[in-house]
Formats: sequence, C-alpha cells, structure tokens
Amino acid sequence: MARRIVVAASAVFLAACAAQPPPQEVPQMTHRADGTELVGTAFGAPLPGLGAGDLALFEQGRTAFMAVDDVADGLGPVFNEASCVACHSSPGGAVGGSTGRLETRFGAVNADGSFNPMAAQGGSLLQDHGIGLAPSGAYTYLAETVPAYATVVAKRRTTPLFGLGLVDAVPDAEIRAIAALQRIFAPAIAGRVAVVKDLATGKLVVGKFGWKNGNPTLFQFSGDAYLNEMGITSPFFPDENCPQGDCGSLQYNPRPDLNDPSGADVQAFADFMTFLGPPPRGTATLTTLRGELIFAALGCGQCHVPTLVTGRNPVPALDEKVFHPYSDFLLHDMGALGDGIAQGAAGPREMRTAPLWGLRANTAFLHDGRALTPEGAILAHDGQGADARHRFSGLDARQKAALLAFLDTL
Repeated sequence: MARRIVVAASAVFLAACAAQPPPQEVPQMTHRADGTELVGTAFGAPLPGLGAGDLALFEQGRTAFMAVDDVADGLGPVFNEASCVACHSSPGGAVGGSTGRLETRFGAVNADGSFNPMAAQGGSLLQDHGIGLAPSGAYTYLAETVPAYATVVAKRRTTPLFGLGLVDAVPDAEIRAIAALQRIFAPAIAGRVAVVKDLATGKLVVGKFGWKNGNPTLFQFSGDAYLNEMGITSPFFPDENCPQGDCGSLQYNPRPDLNDPSGADVQAFADFMTFLGPPPRGTATLTTLRGELIFAALGCGQCHVPTLVTGRNPVPALDEKVFHPYSDFLLHDMGALGDGIAQGAAGPREMRTAPLWGLRANTAFLHDGRALTPEGAILAHDGQGADARHRFSGLDARQKAALLAFLDTL
C-alpha cells in the first residue's frame, strides 16, 4: 500500500507544481516507500544484491547477448545486426547501453487518414542488411529499401537497457494508477496505457518496452528483437520476415526451420536484461538540487515520473525495490514530435515517455537522435509536452543551467 501512496502523492504534488509559474525556490517533498531503494553501481554492472545463481544467469545472458550469429545460426535472410551488442553498447563500452544506432521505419497515410505499415513491401521496420547469396546459390538476399511511394519515413534510436528488470517487475496496476492520476489531476498531459498481448499467457496486459510500448515483458521484447533485428525465429516468433514483402523468396531461406527451437537464446537475453543494474547517479551539488526543484516546478515529473516501486518478486534483488527511472511508461501525444508510425497500441503521434535515467551517457536524444543536447530535446517537445517546453523557455539563464546540471546527474 505504501508503494501506491508514493506514486499518488508524487502525481498530485507534481500536478500542483505544474499549474504554477516556476518559482525561485520550491519546497521539496521527500517520498519514501517501505521497499528498499536501489541505485546502480556502474553502467553495465549487474543488479546489486543478486544471489550466486542469478549472477550466473546474468553472466551467461551477457555472453549470449554479445555473441555474433551467422547464417548457420539462422541469421537473416534480412536483418539489421548480427548481435545484440552491436546496437546495445555505450560509447564507454558498457554492454546494455546504446550505440545510438538508427533504424528506419516507413509506411503511408491512407486516404481516410489511417496508417498503412506497408507490410506487403517489407514495412514498417526496414531490415538494412541481407545475407547475400544463399548457400544454395539459388537466390541473393539484399538489404531492404524504402519504397518510393512511402509517405512516412521515421528513424528510431536504439534504447539503453539499464535497469529494465526493475521496470519489468513493476505491477501493471502501478502504471494504470499513474495514468488514472494524470487523468484526474493533469488531464492536459494525461498519458495512455498501452494494452498489448502477452504471447506467453495470451492475456492483454500493460506494454512497457520499446518506443511505442509494444512489448509487455523483457522475454517478449527479446523474442521480438531476435526476429525483427536479427531474423532469428523462436517459439513465440516463429515466422520469418518476408524480404521487402516478398514471401515467395523465403523458399530459398537456408534456415527455414525454427532457429532457436527451445527459446534458450531468447531466455538468455531476457535474463541478462532482467539482472542488468540501473544507471549510477552522478554527484549531487547545491546547483543540481536546485535544478531538481525546477524540474518538478516545470511539471517535467508529471510524465518523467521520478520514482517507481517494484512488486513482490521471487528474486530478492527485485523484490519491492524503490528506483528512479524518470518515466511513467505511458503513451503520450507528442504532436509534431511523434514519428508518424502507428505500431501496436500506439498511434502515429504517440510515443512512450523516454526514461531519463542514464541520460548523461547519451550522445543523442529523442527517438530519432535529432537533438544533440538535453536542451535541444526539451525545445523539441510538442503536443502534450509543449507547455513544459514553454515553461522551460521562460526560465532565466541561471535556472536553465541548474536544471541542465540536474539532468546531467541522471
């Protein structure tokens, strides 16, 4: 119950702050839950407090995550990269981060205004590699290209994976409660729960992972990526992508069987992400503390919710832990900042609130990497984020510097 009160109190406080012009100083409301607060120790490090067995699963999963697959393993016939780490590694070498790699999605807007993912032409996700000449010599698989008549083309930046096991362990009711509180206290920026199907249970649940919240669990997120990024099929994702939409060409696929038949690789990836620790925090100063107050006063924390709490969990390191992702994990209408792609439960203008933890390790910002600084990302906010952008623009230079210094501690 205390967990729920923390979320509720935060939402009410932040909604009240957002309704006021940014003051010089804002009283800080400190929230504490019954759970244990969990902070990261280093980028790429495992969760603090893992037992020997779970730590072994983390290391095994990390090895699988770094492994490079080839055609014999089922890679392709079209794909984006041959390993997970090719996209998920920080500039400093931390496995599980982001290289900033941009992928492409495309589609078209129908006459009635609805989105056409152009699946018959290989959309909406473009695979920019092909395996080339099949071992049989009967067919050459080429990289896909964006069709000339696509009217929507969007880039997506690879997201960091730090701390996602904590997010996976947050009860669906927690995310739904945040959405309900936003509807009551801040309807102008209220987010929407992404309701998606859990392929393992067949139930409709809360989506939390991906730019559009397309997957509800790290296990499903792993299987989705294994297929769509690497072209490797598994039990819950058994069907190959048709290269450029040409399903007939799959008759020459050198590995038409189920590539990961037991799902062991998918589980290993999920284990690595589940036990991957959150980003460490930078050093707090009087300036950054003042910036944190300004963050709240601007209403940033309404969507970039600072604190969540995991539910009961058989893994002690994940059991009722307080953590700070700075996201509500809801979909928001971002206006012109939306990428134009309808995907799963998300409409063309909707994007998941990007978690801000680990921000200081990024070299580009927003879903498409268009912003090169946090300030640039703030100034690009639109739709439900436009008011926060306007309030930021109204700050004086000292206030802006304090806010940006705070963001640089995340």
